[in-house]
Amino acid sequence: MLRGFDVMRYISDKQNIVIDIGSAYTKYGFAGEAAPRGIIRTEVKCSVTKEIRRIFDYKDDNDLYQLLVEFLHGIFFKRTVTTPKDIKIVVLESPLIPSKFRNILVKVLFRHFEVASLMILPTHLVTISTLGTDTTLVLDVGYNEATLIPVFEGVPILKAWQALPLAAQAVHERIKEGMKDVLTNKEKTENLIENIKVQTCFVTTMERSLKLQTENPPTPPPSVKYYCTRNFEIPGTVRENAFEVLWERDNDNLSIPTMILDALIKCPVDTRKQLAENVLLIGGTTMAKGFASRLKTELLYLVNSELYSEKLKIRTFKFHTAPSKPNYTAWLGGAIFGIADLPSRCISKENYLKWNRVPDWVSLIDNKKDASSTT
Repeated sequence: MLRGFDVMRYISDKQNIVIDIGSAYTKYGFAGEAAPRGIIRTEVKCSVTKEIRRIFDYKDDNDLYQLLVEFLHGIFFKRTVTTPKDIKIVVLESPLIPSKFRNILVKVLFRHFEVASLMILPTHLVTISTLGTDTTLVLDVGYNEATLIPVFEGVPILKAWQALPLAAQAVHERIKEGMKDVLTNKEKTENLIENIKVQTCFVTTMERSLKLQTENPPTPPPSVKYYCTRNFEIPGTVRENAFEVLWERDNDNLSIPTMILDALIKCPVDTRKQLAENVLLIGGTTMAKGFASRLKTELLYLVNSELYSEKLKIRTFKFHTAPSKPNYTAWLGGAIFGIADLPSRCISKENYLKWNRVPDWVSLIDNKKDASSTT
């Protein structure tokens, strides 16, 4: 049986809510827990038109403000059943998130929901806390883009960061193109394409991929029947080719594997080997069957090619296995930080209302000794 002090501490920990707002999905839950309480689409249903709207498809600042109010209201009062007033909120953010979105999100939390304090954490940095190491090359393949930031001894090497629009959205477009003669325009909904991708598609091997580009391609995998409002078949070519867009190099010779190699080249020489042997994959797209195996094969092939053999002497790549599914590993990192007492990295309601600005931790203005007076 818990003593009074333990009960109060348990309740206090429960009050810290961790939210990871992604382009397609949002993870939410309580700090200190091993998994989020739920994963939902980042969208709301308009109360007037009954139309489903994605949060990131906002029209202007006021529209975004109202969308976030409705979206967060559902998380607080319907899903976590928690009153947000005067509690601590942890928000994870991508390095590519627009400043406008960040500022309005903070405004909604402090002015509408009146939270006590807010901790905004960078996704790639907090993720490494799930591994017990401080050096990791973090590749996040989500919905809109793939982003990569090397972290060495707890410090992000920002000059080496990489980003490409190669993620779930590109895979979905490839599936739609392959199914254009099977599905009607009304049937090509995001939910249906997502289900087709998850349930029937896979990442083929590099050896087989090269053969598919020849005049005598191998026999495609079998088609599978799919049941929804009506029955139809998913062609084997669609199942196998859907994820090929992630490995096809563009006119600038860029793809997901080249992101890793280009990032290593931009890192200091004495950090490259350690980073290459500590690769962490996060994001829902990396959960595709065969993704990690294909990535490693592509990396080993490229480092021995003319493009990289002289630039990079790394020949070994090792991947971490996080203690969670890749789609919520970042959230788990936030849940770990959520129970830590880091007042210098928290934005209090009083100071926000006083200064009406969001501190930027990479700015020298917000990292002076007297930074507490402005944060």
